[in-house]
Amino acid sequence: MKRRPSQKLAFRVSLISDTHINEAEDFSASPYPANAEANPRARYIFDQIKQSDSKFCIHLGDMVNPVPELPSYDAAAENFHSIASRLTIPLHLMPGNHDIGDKPVTWMPAGMVNKEHIDLYRDHFGQDFFSFNYENCHFVIINSPLINSGDPREIKQANWLEADLKENRSKRIFLFSHYPLYVSNPKEPESYDNIDEPGRSWLINLIETYKPEALFTAHVHNFWYDVIGETEYYIVPSTCFVRHDYSEMYRIDGGSQQGRNDTAKLGHITLEIYEKGHVAHYHRSFAGCLADGPISAPPVVKRPHVKTVDIQNIYIDMRHAWAEELTVSPSGAVDEFRRKIARNDYPIMAIWEMGIRGLRVPIQDLEDEKTRRRMGLMRDVGHNFHVYVYDIPTEEQISLIRENTDLISQLEIVISWDKIKEYTRVLNDLTNQFGLDIILSRVNRKDSAKTSGGKFNHLISHGFSLSETGELSNFLSDNKHLVSGVQFTITRGDCPWKASEVVQKFANATGCKPYLYVKSTEASPAERFDDEISNTLRFGDICLAAIGNNVNVIMDTFDDADRGYFTRTGLVDRRFNPRVASNIVSELIQRLGMDGPWQVKKDDKTHRLINNQNKTIRVGLEENLNSGEKLINPFTGREDKTREPSVYIIEG
Repeated sequence: MKRRPSQKLAFRVSLISDTHINEAEDFSASPYPANAEANPRARYIFDQIKQSDSKFCIHLGDMVNPVPELPSYDAAAENFHSIASRLTIPLHLMPGNHDIGDKPVTWMPAGMVNKEHIDLYRDHFGQDFFSFNYENCHFVIINSPLINSGDPREIKQANWLEADLKENRSKRIFLFSHYPLYVSNPKEPESYDNIDEPGRSWLINLIETYKPEALFTAHVHNFWYDVIGETEYYIVPSTCFVRHDYSEMYRIDGGSQQGRNDTAKLGHITLEIYEKGHVAHYHRSFAGCLADGPISAPPVVKRPHVKTVDIQNIYIDMRHAWAEELTVSPSGAVDEFRRKIARNDYPIMAIWEMGIRGLRVPIQDLEDEKTRRRMGLMRDVGHNFHVYVYDIPTEEQISLIRENTDLISQLEIVISWDKIKEYTRVLNDLTNQFGLDIILSRVNRKDSAKTSGGKFNHLISHGFSLSETGELSNFLSDNKHLVSGVQFTITRGDCPWKASEVVQKFANATGCKPYLYVKSTEASPAERFDDEISNTLRFGDICLAAIGNNVNVIMDTFDDADRGYFTRTGLVDRRFNPRVASNIVSELIQRLGMDGPWQVKKDDKTHRLINNQNKTIRVGLEENLNSGEKLINPFTGREDKTREPSVYIIEG
């Protein structure tokens, strides 16, 4: 089911969650300093929402930090309303466990939802479950702590919800719950972080029956994405702190405050509702704080989204697992008696906000049932999968490819070029039976040098070199329609601009699609390539060269390789937070997609792109600025230097 929006943007809605407002400014009963900044962090985001053109705002619960049985609850609730009063649009609230009491959790000391807590909530925040309409959309707010509680109001809410969904099934429905149904697997056991049975199955059945367009949940202070039936399912982040038990998802230390203060994972969401379909844009706040007073927060940084980007010729090599499930050990805090299994969805979030549609993945992703399902979900939002396999696929792989051709944009087959004559018939058969674009690549040639400076070159290389274009042209002229494309590879020392020009000429001469794999490393596996500024400039040049010369490029690498061979920085770090390069790519893709078409312009100093309004664009350092040009900060998308990123988009 394709999920890219179409037709016009209808309106926007701001979503905010887990503000955990305290009873006093810069104070919290929590031992973590991040919690003490809850009030100024929430104020910062409310101020950003105030500057947006959203029609209304929905808070997904945990407005306050003190739970209902604490005497500080009243003061925290008053503070929340004071901070939220910055908004000039309607604000719709729903109860979180801190606001109205926990779901049934026998191992936790906090009080459960009950009549007294519900009455207290209603006194401070209004109705605990309700719905409303805006244009042709129906928004449904539920009291998720009630589910499985046994309280008489649970039945009242259940009856109301079923009747409300049935009555409004002809509208576009958006459902909101504080507790997630599940974190990453609908069959996962109960934990502090999900809705237990039988309530989970009951709610899933309602969703599958009435098919809301989207379900938004919170509570876990991290990001996840899934699809339930036809419903897109989001777990949204917090404004205040990260649930840091899930730092187990990253192969690196927890970071600030053991991961609780992972500031790049804080923020809010703008839900853009189109005439058909929607887009959930994530805005990182980086723990921005705002004191009470007349000063305003900066507006949100507008990023692209893979659902709306049309640029399709930029791919990223997904070396690390991008849909990995990991074990989260019991920490003795909110869970102690069972390990949790959680999928890491932060790679996807980072790719979405960069607007990169193309992913290069090994065939083992197709072979793994869970990852294959994720490939289907990602295809539906707009991703293209470049699947590669070494040597001629086995019979099992051929069968798998045939069954899943809808998941594959092109199939890269990496072979030994010395055996190409033996493989010609097989490649021809595969081309005919798959109906896919087959991209030809190679591994080391036997006649290539194996020693350098007296050292044995015991290393892999793949992809054709630019010096082999003549040989390939002759081969393809003798074997027409054998493959759809050829993959070339350049190393760090090669210029992406010049390489893209060479392979484009090859494409014009042969009619064969070139794919240019751009490495971020050279020959030595012991050398470090962690100069982030240099790597950022290279990523920028790759994107510009790809658009300017209309060449398919594959960028290496998505996330940092900080151990093993060929260590280097990528677009994101090992916590999957954006590096400078990620911001450059995101801003470039957004600008190149809006202001095209673009052509290459050369001068004595540099390559750049130029559009039909004579606007030029390139990537460089501040000292590279020429007269008449301006620096665009990739962190803000505006002409400023407040973040001092060193690398800028240069417009003229």
